[in-house]
Amino acid sequence: MANNGRRSVKMKKGPTVGTGGHGRKALEGKGPTPKAEDRPYHKAHKNKQLAERSDAKRGAGRSSGARSGPKGRATEEVVTGRNSVVEALRAGIPAKALHIAIRIEMDDRVKESLKLAAERGIPLLETGKPELDRMTDEAVHQGLVLQIPPYEYQDAYDLAEQTMDRWKKGHVSNAPIFVALDGITDPRNLGAIIRSVSAFSGHGVIVPERRSVGVTASAWKTSAGAAVRVPVARASNLNSALKQFKNMGIYVLGLDGDGDVSLPDLALATEPVCIVVGSEGKGLSRLVRENCDQIVSIPIDSAMESLNASMAVGISLYEVSRQRSAK
Repeated sequence: MANNGRRSVKMKKGPTVGTGGHGRKALEGKGPTPKAEDRPYHKAHKNKQLAERSDAKRGAGRSSGARSGPKGRATEEVVTGRNSVVEALRAGIPAKALHIAIRIEMDDRVKESLKLAAERGIPLLETGKPELDRMTDEAVHQGLVLQIPPYEYQDAYDLAEQTMDRWKKGHVSNAPIFVALDGITDPRNLGAIIRSVSAFSGHGVIVPERRSVGVTASAWKTSAGAAVRVPVARASNLNSALKQFKNMGIYVLGLDGDGDVSLPDLALATEPVCIVVGSEGKGLSRLVRENCDQIVSIPIDSAMESLNASMAVGISLYEVSRQRSAK
């Protein structure tokens, strides 16, 4: 039978020639399924982005990018509200800028704030409400925001060494006196202590780097400007700093109700001293207590459990000053 010009093709059975593995990648999977929050088209991804933006906004409201570093730089802060701003300016708190809302409604507090800022050369910046809201983390600012620069802390060892050297050379008339804080977190206590140290010619305040209060706007305000005159130094480890002080010839005196000696009987008042005060609730920590040369108690009515930390420091500084004046 004729095949009409067509050639018959005989099919070969058995294995055929393959791709040699060249198509293997085409058969591979795309890996594990991404999490919902990592898929751009998923609702969870949008929620994650909103949460990150919200966190960033809150962080920006608390500070302007300054963070605590190895040199002990404090976080930049803002003072908000008309009463708070005018009081801060009256107290002489250092400021980077005074932000004023556009078309702010003037009153006596705003006028005084503008006058004080102008007298001190503080830049006046007219700022929109959305930006003021961002700076203050949506706090009530009443159209006035005072920007506070980070506090420049000294190093505790350097401050003590320099003060002792100046005293030995006769450049400082009174024997050095420092106050160290152990576990105090209330900035108002710090401000009041700075004020007492200034009133009794102290040479500095020592605060630990961790778990301790720093020089905030509230501390500045409570110090009534004394923070300009009294250096605040940071110690990376308070116990190590106290040991170094002792090696320099500075006597470390801890304040505690259960003391070795009563404050009026203190015999070391005329020597270089560092008075250590603990928190009102917990008092001195165990290691700090062990590093003190003496534990000093203030005689008080037995009905009273304890004195406020800043009050205890003020009384102790007065007694030290009194004894020094008597000799």
